[in-house]
Amino acid sequence: MDLGLEGKVAFVTGGSLGIGKATAAELAGNGVNVAIVARDANRLARVADELSSNDGGKVIPIAGDMSRLDEIERCFAEAKSKLGTVDILINNAGSSPAGRLQDVADEDWVKSFNLKFMGYVRCARTALPDMRAQKWGRIINVTGMGGEMPSAGYMLGAYNAGLAHFTSALAQDAAKDNVIVSAISPGAVDTPRWQTMLQQTAKATGKTVDQVSAERSTGFSLGRPAKVLEIAGLAAYLCSEQAAYIAGAQISVNGATTKGV
Repeated sequence: MDLGLEGKVAFVTGGSLGIGKATAAELAGNGVNVAIVARDANRLARVADELSSNDGGKVIPIAGDMSRLDEIERCFAEAKSKLGTVDILINNAGSSPAGRLQDVADEDWVKSFNLKFMGYVRCARTALPDMRAQKWGRIINVTGMGGEMPSAGYMLGAYNAGLAHFTSALAQDAAKDNVIVSAISPGAVDTPRWQTMLQQTAKATGKTVDQVSAERSTGFSLGRPAKVLEIAGLAAYLCSEQAAYIAGAQISVNGATTKGV
């Protein structure tokens, strides 16, 4: 399918690993010029080289901390100077640690708020004026199932619920300028973070990683976590003209794991 995105410019946060890296690759493969943004400059450079070696759009690395407004503004300015006006924003940076209420310190709440919530808000606020001016833009917020399925063991999932609200409200405001805002809410995804969690659980329980993985997989209707390409493919599609009426939606990608109507 031709997504009609060739020549567009994307800004992908959390772009050096997992969903962000896969989404950057998918967009670049459709002719989009992509700025990948994360804190680890060395890893970013390696990923940019890897993705740029394939046919498609240009991929550039920009190191920055998406929990800080000054860094966000600097990174957007660099992306614009090197690639042009940002047409597509993929908000994907940051993950919140698991923990029950007594396990999560105030510092954890504040750190996650600044990165996972305010990082998304500030990136959208920075990108939106140019998108409005040109009457075309896409903002995709990668949230998480913690916002739909509250868990005593994942208190910080509350920020995902806040991002769902933010997505819907921003979509209503931006639609009149043909800026389409939507969210993807993945369940478990086989990313480096997922593998780290399996290793930590294996170490804590004395089991092998394969045993822990098999036990976790029994809880998935499809018998496995999602692949990053299954999230990235949807993100790229939501940026296309074919998806131009999917505004304000939060699309769950959890392999029928969520139970309910």
